[in-house]
Amino acid sequence: MTARNPDDPGRFRRVLLPVGALIGVVAAAGITVVALRATSGPECKGTLPLKIAVTPAIEEVVRGAADDYQATQPMVEGKCVQVQVEARGAADVANELPTAQINPPALWVPDSSMWAAETQRQAGDEGEEAPRLDILDPLASSPLVIAGSEASMSALGWPITPVTWAKVVDPKVPVTLSDPTTSTEGLATLAVIRAQLGNPDGTPKPELIGALLRVGRNALPSVRDAFGKVVQGDENAPVFTASEQSVLAANRTAGSRRVVASYPKEGTVSFDYPLVRVTRSGEQAGTAQAADGFAKALRAGRTAQRFAEAGFRTPDGKAPGGWTNEEDGVRGDDVAVLRTPDPDQVSELLRTWGAVSLDTRLLAVLDVSGSMAEKMSNGQTRVEAAREAALTALGMLPDTSEIGLWAFSTNKKPPNDWIELVPMGPLGEPIGGAPRRVQLQKGAGGLPALVGGGTALHETALAAFRQVQRTYDPSKINSVTLITDGSNDDISSIDLPALVATLKQEVDPARPVPMIMVGLGADADMNALRQIAEATGGKAYQAMEPEDIRGVLLDGISQRRCRPNC
Repeated sequence: MTARNPDDPGRFRRVLLPVGALIGVVAAAGITVVALRATSGPECKGTLPLKIAVTPAIEEVVRGAADDYQATQPMVEGKCVQVQVEARGAADVANELPTAQINPPALWVPDSSMWAAETQRQAGDEGEEAPRLDILDPLASSPLVIAGSEASMSALGWPITPVTWAKVVDPKVPVTLSDPTTSTEGLATLAVIRAQLGNPDGTPKPELIGALLRVGRNALPSVRDAFGKVVQGDENAPVFTASEQSVLAANRTAGSRRVVASYPKEGTVSFDYPLVRVTRSGEQAGTAQAADGFAKALRAGRTAQRFAEAGFRTPDGKAPGGWTNEEDGVRGDDVAVLRTPDPDQVSELLRTWGAVSLDTRLLAVLDVSGSMAEKMSNGQTRVEAAREAALTALGMLPDTSEIGLWAFSTNKKPPNDWIELVPMGPLGEPIGGAPRRVQLQKGAGGLPALVGGGTALHETALAAFRQVQRTYDPSKINSVTLITDGSNDDISSIDLPALVATLKQEVDPARPVPMIMVGLGADADMNALRQIAEATGGKAYQAMEPEDIRGVLLDGISQRRCRPNC
């Protein structure tokens, strides 16, 4: 590839378009064509399009680099290179690229290498026809910060003390998360929360599930929505997470400091804007040479200056001078950067989020047989411990979740061994003069008064399964959670082999209803609970201590998405 002087002797003069025509928009494709040039004459035998997809935050910077590059009049194999800049969210590109066969970008700059590495992994699973991704060095960086209005951040100690990640997961603090499946801010926040509350192997702790349920209840489609609430002066605007650069840009656009940022003392994840070369079979000849040429422009000193002017740090985290909290809402101090999750961890994060964010339709079935009055290690009776754990999990679910409550022991409501305390329906739906959430709290509060009788486990489990399957809602995750401390002692009921055989026969893969069976204490019949759970694609847990109950309930929630194939 060469950059030629149009006045070289012995060459035909190339005709350049007027400056006003150098930047245009191909409306049908949503692609900004940064520069165009006439293609007539022996020197320019057509055009060589070079498509680059970039995260919207750096679009103007990349367009400036494209202007610089086009000014050199680059040619490859007799064709004039034409840079096409397309601003697209990293998640959108990541979702499409592994199977993209028609006109994928030759270059891609997402805002995080998390998306690039996950896309690279997925593309590798698609076989030889999938594009190949080479993740190159970053172009810039910007740390993830905790952001909000001055009032909301001051309530958390800013600017005297940094707002910590512990505050983000504190149930008393109003925090919102942007959707991690569509925003890097959300995904990066998940990564940090997992580092604080996850297991070393990447599997979630119950505390992590609980935190995600809390912050995810009011998840926003994008961080722009959170900025909008603050900039518009919404008194109830929550704290949220964002890139440092986006805070600076929002304040510049508003003309004054509306949003302030805090840098957590535990460290944070950095947006790193890697340059990704995307190669596909059958790409136009000369594309690699053109991509290499434009990559040099993206790493040129003038482009680095544009990144700094736009509020980005250098790839190694150095900020331009002059930023202050008082004027800009950000500061340019060094930031402790945590390790970016690898592709396996990213996949685990997205699976966990997918499970906790799915809408629930759950029938909670609690044992109220006489043995549930026995005390546990903390002095609570078994039924009180089960009630408290269920109410804790209930408090984390959004109002769209559909929950019902049964209690069971022998002959609780003849001829049945169970009684429906609250029918299934949305938590926010009025029922009996109060929201169902309140009625569930009242129903659970009355469980100790119902204790008595034997354990009618088999008949109740079958009835609960059939009830949820009969009223199945395909738009939600349908399940049964049953908590008991004993074994079936209803001699007139169906026996265990017949129950398991019946459940297996009635299971419908198109209408799955996994049963999560929780055994309290050492006397619970775990063999029966496991067989019942496995027959329905569910799972059985044993909770020996009161604090174990909440953990197993949250673990059951985290595995909803993969049931019955976990």
